[in-house]
Amino acid sequence: MDPNYAPYVPVVIIGILVVGLAAVILLANRFLGPRRTTREKAIPYESGVDPVSTPRQRFSVKFYMTAMLFLIFDLEVVFIYPWAARYSEFLRDNAFAPIAFWGMMFFVTILSLGLLYEWKRGAMDWE
Repeated sequence: MDPNYAPYVPVVIIGILVVGLAAVILLANRFLGPRRTTREKAIPYESGVDPVSTPRQRFSVKFYMTAMLFLIFDLEVVFIYPWAARYSEFLRDNAFAPIAFWGMMFFVTILSLGLLYEWKRGAMDWE
């Protein structure tokens, strides 16, 4: 075995064990579990309430605007927080510091344009 791959052997072994255990559990459920299908078990479950409408209902545009707001702020946190935590290391490398700074400013500008679009469309007006 190549010594470069030696650190990955435990990860591969754990991966094989996980896949094997999942297969054993699924097969045991398939062969040992009871199969008593009833009408009540076949209907969709919605928080303990019988479904009263079709699942193909239309949502308001406000729902999608709120989802876009969530994605904008989620992306900001996911990418800006680690960048800010490592920014002092970027400053030590003088050649890379401007690239890291202006790259993040470009990213924030794109997200700010998305936020401005949302604001102009009225996503911030709660009814």
